[in-house]
Amino acid sequence: MDQPCSCCLWELPLQQQTAAISYDYFTSLRSIPYGSEEYLQLRSKVHLRSARRLCELCCANRGTFIKVGQHLGALDYLLPEEYTSTLKVLHSQAPQSSMQEVRQVIREDLGKELHDLFLSFDDTPLGAASLAQVHKAVLHDGRTVAVKVQHPKVQAQSSKDILLMEVLVLAVKQLFPEFEFMWLVDEAKKNLPLELDFLNEGRNAEKVAQMLQHFDFLKVPRIYWELSTKRVLLMEFVEGGQVNDRDYMERNKIDVNEISRHLGKMYSEMIFVNGFVHCDPHPGNVLVRKHPGTGKVEIILLDHGLYQVLTEAFRLDYCHLWQSLIWTDMEKVKMYSQCLGAGELYPLFACMLTARSWVSVNRGISHAPVTAAEDSEIRNNAANYLPQISQLLNHIPRQMLLILKTNDLLRSIEASLGTRASASSFLNMSRCCIRALAEHKKKTTGSFFRRTQISFSEAFSLWQITIYELILRVKGLRLTSWVSTLLCWLFPAPH
Repeated sequence: MDQPCSCCLWELPLQQQTAAISYDYFTSLRSIPYGSEEYLQLRSKVHLRSARRLCELCCANRGTFIKVGQHLGALDYLLPEEYTSTLKVLHSQAPQSSMQEVRQVIREDLGKELHDLFLSFDDTPLGAASLAQVHKAVLHDGRTVAVKVQHPKVQAQSSKDILLMEVLVLAVKQLFPEFEFMWLVDEAKKNLPLELDFLNEGRNAEKVAQMLQHFDFLKVPRIYWELSTKRVLLMEFVEGGQVNDRDYMERNKIDVNEISRHLGKMYSEMIFVNGFVHCDPHPGNVLVRKHPGTGKVEIILLDHGLYQVLTEAFRLDYCHLWQSLIWTDMEKVKMYSQCLGAGELYPLFACMLTARSWVSVNRGISHAPVTAAEDSEIRNNAANYLPQISQLLNHIPRQMLLILKTNDLLRSIEASLGTRASASSFLNMSRCCIRALAEHKKKTTGSFFRRTQISFSEAFSLWQITIYELILRVKGLRLTSWVSTLLCWLFPAPH
């Protein structure tokens, strides 16, 4: 059965749900001593109820509301776990359009009926998202394709949804002046028209495939332009398991550490070297498989509607900042954080960027992996810094907002694979930063001698990282050998 149209739900459900959330917090917690065990347990239950109401509200209003719900679900550094875990289902369980609506969109855009275009067309979608859903089909020439079809009411409804969102954000601003969430509306205004244009998505897919063609582990499905429009996108059909599905990887003998390394290399290259970043890497958009012919592990990158193009000045400052964070140069961490708009909130900015505590940032994020205790501490303390986080998000460059969202989604994948914050991932980031900064220096100098000098310095820095990585591996092997010997000595095998 179709979900009700959002225009019917604007007045009553929206007001009722937001009022119910506020009322629940007020009545459930007002008589309980703040900070007590009872208060914390009850607050968690209220968080969960409110998150479910918010999720229902997004599903009922569809389109833009689901998009915003997905964005909120990625704000692990800002929202309680009850909210982020509940809203994350919006990535894979968005409402579906009926087959009648799918046929209508295809008929209007391609001028033909389904049976004229396809030998077969699966009625059940492979997946549904906030703006579209994807069906498997077979063309008359035998090619198996994935057909992405936009939900029919999204285009007409999106501008009204954004207007409503703007009114709600302004209302929140009146009630709580310290909170600044207008950036969320500004981002939706800028990005939604791009995401609603599937021809733009096709061009992005081809651009990133060309840009990262040297990575033999990356697969970007081919676009079939002859049957693609602004609302219908025809792609090569490629199967795989979601990148956070450890069971699938175990069944198919795929090494999770290899996947994590590949993902880190791919995104470091996009961010630091090219400044052209796929900004929606949730598990439904990143699949893994073993190539049917070669047996090599591949990452399949889907949904290319949302990319962030970084300015050169931003990209270079961001490179410098990550280099400073990796090598624990705190003076430069402060300097480059402030270059990126953090001001005196640079410690909070560094913590949000790395998802590490300020103590860990000062010790060196590449020296020790994040612990469960540290993760819990960050999440619990986030509530105490909401006004500062809100202020920071409102002042940093707009391009940083999508980078933060991308970082959070990638971290979520690493956490589910159990590979988060490994030394190897930081070293790969550092390699890309060194290459990007050296390339910029070579472009801005006219001296052949100076370019040669920069190239030698770049090669030496990359060689140092390789040696350091080798030392870490040897230490790891040695530790494994020592543990193995100790276990054999403690528990000798029976004769």
